[in-house]
Amino acid sequence: MEKATRMSRLSVYPRYAPRESVWAGSAELHKSDSNAVCSPFLRECVMAMEDCCDEAYEAQNILRQGTQDLPRITKVLTSERVFLLVDEETVRKYKTDLTDEIEPQVHELLSRAEKGLKILQKREAMLQSKVKSVQQTQQTTRSGLNTVGMNKLEARRIQMLARQRERLEEELAALQAEVDAMELSAIKKK
Repeated sequence: MEKATRMSRLSVYPRYAPRESVWAGSAELHKSDSNAVCSPFLRECVMAMEDCCDEAYEAQNILRQGTQDLPRITKVLTSERVFLLVDEETVRKYKTDLTDEIEPQVHELLSRAEKGLKILQKREAMLQSKVKSVQQTQQTTRSGLNTVGMNKLEARRIQMLARQRERLEEELAALQAEVDAMELSAIKKK
């Protein structure tokens, strides 16, 4: 930006010594006088004020042009994100390294899940056999017992077996849900 060089209007006129005021008395005396002549010093004063205003305007423009990009620059400088561009060969290399590192662990976890699934299946089979045996004993006791001739001990035993059967059925349902969930997760991993 090229700065305009110009001489101040004050430098054109020679400097005068301090002057007396044009209005010797109060200003109201001369307001009605239309023939009153303004002092040449007043004209110089106005011209000096215009120079000051022009200089202030130019300084403001220079300052504005220098700082108009400040909000964007501060935002850029406070940003903490860093972007790094990498070629595909490097990405493939790191991908294979990661696969080589994780794959044995995944296989180990799958084998553990299969072992746990077998254990749960055995447990389920045992609980089902218990439920069947309890059901068979209940059927035999119901068919062989006469409700009129039952004593209190046998009635308690039947009640305990019924409660045990209910608990075993609940455990069976919970184990079945767990087995189903493990089978589903094993299928998803494959």
